[in-house]
Amino acid sequence: MNQTASAAPETDSSVKNLVPRIIPRAEHGISRKNISNGALRVLYRLHEAGYKAFLVGGAVRDLLLGGHPKDFDIATDATPEQTRALFRNCRLIGRRFRLAHVVFGREIVEVATFRGIGEAGDSDRHVVDGRIVRDNVYGSIEEDAIRRDFTVNALYYDISDFSVRDYVGGIADLQHRTMRLIGDPVQRYREDPVRMLRAARLAAKLEFSLAEETEAPIGELAGLLADVAPARLFDESLKLFLSGHGLESLRRLHHLGLLGELFPATARALAGPRSAEFGRLLGYTFTSTDERIRSDKPVTPAFLFAAMLWEPVRSLAERLVQEGSDAGAAWQMAVDRVVHQQAVRVAIPKRFVMAMEEIWSLQPRFEQRQRKRVLRLLAHPKFRAAYDFLVIRSHDEPELREQVEWWTEAQELDAKQLSEQLQSTTAASAMGEPARKRKRTRRRKRKNPGAQDGPGADAETVLE
Repeated sequence: MNQTASAAPETDSSVKNLVPRIIPRAEHGISRKNISNGALRVLYRLHEAGYKAFLVGGAVRDLLLGGHPKDFDIATDATPEQTRALFRNCRLIGRRFRLAHVVFGREIVEVATFRGIGEAGDSDRHVVDGRIVRDNVYGSIEEDAIRRDFTVNALYYDISDFSVRDYVGGIADLQHRTMRLIGDPVQRYREDPVRMLRAARLAAKLEFSLAEETEAPIGELAGLLADVAPARLFDESLKLFLSGHGLESLRRLHHLGLLGELFPATARALAGPRSAEFGRLLGYTFTSTDERIRSDKPVTPAFLFAAMLWEPVRSLAERLVQEGSDAGAAWQMAVDRVVHQQAVRVAIPKRFVMAMEEIWSLQPRFEQRQRKRVLRLLAHPKFRAAYDFLVIRSHDEPELREQVEWWTEAQELDAKQLSEQLQSTTAASAMGEPARKRKRTRRRKRKNPGAQDGPGADAETVLE
């Protein structure tokens, strides 16, 4: 009987007794046609040189699910130096984990030597407060399998006979669409708290559930993320929100109690008096961003972060005004305070922070219709992002819809037509007469104006 993830071995003898479940080529759906040429070249060359070579991790998982992965990782018994000796186009990277990167044009194939169990006192394995900070202990494929995070990521495609090897019950969990940590969940989360975020992200991406024992400790251990470098948490945030399943990732984070560890002001706002409105704004924002990513359209992290911190900034500015501060000063104080507090958890790079502040600061300028101000706003580098944010806001703020309609039309006019319309509006206003409406040419109605192509008005709140 195979040992499974729930009974992951911890001693050398039990590891050696692991018996893999081997799925022959005829019984799985992985085809070499769906593996990149670069990955195949690395696999075959390692094999021909006498080394063991396996495709491993997310690529195997996704291929078995019928997907088309873009990144391919390889596990082997060759050391990084031995791998480099086989490929002139290879470079060694990493201090925490020594890896070989084999470069084929734009494709990078990552090659890792089988990880060993090792001991905390080994010179090549360093553990601080339960967290692994350096680990270059090499071992067998059995040891490598139990060192991986989730069972569905510990499946090995063997280039020697095209079979799939399963040492920890990953195939069964794949069939049951379950994410399960290998080994003791508490220990694995303490080794690397980011695994909690990875659990949420992969469950969202794959539409899997978390095994009960994998989910149970997260609430208690979520605070460990406070010890993770803010720069690393920014990278993890991008993986969570900019992979085409950002809305579901946000929901999983909120459900697991992890959102407050990354974006505490956002989590508080989602529990505040305007939680429903803010939740819908995030729902519109993340849905439109997911749609753009799936359509290979450009997106910017600044837009998402501007939405996530919008309600915290807005509510704080409103409170400062009520306390007697000038509106402009209150807004700037709110922006500074919220952004500063956020940087303690997730280090958003300055270029994105500046873009966020511009998106926010341009919102009141959409109320201005004077000719010079309109032309200046249209020429602003962040006009499109600010306009898209106005569109998102208008879904839940009906008073903004006239602004959206006006600015949508303004973008479709050439400079001469826009100037004429603005001049007639200004002249009519000076004479005390209502401005004549310009006769519009008939055109197909756009479902949702704006580059972000927001979701329809039936978007669900992010909390549901």
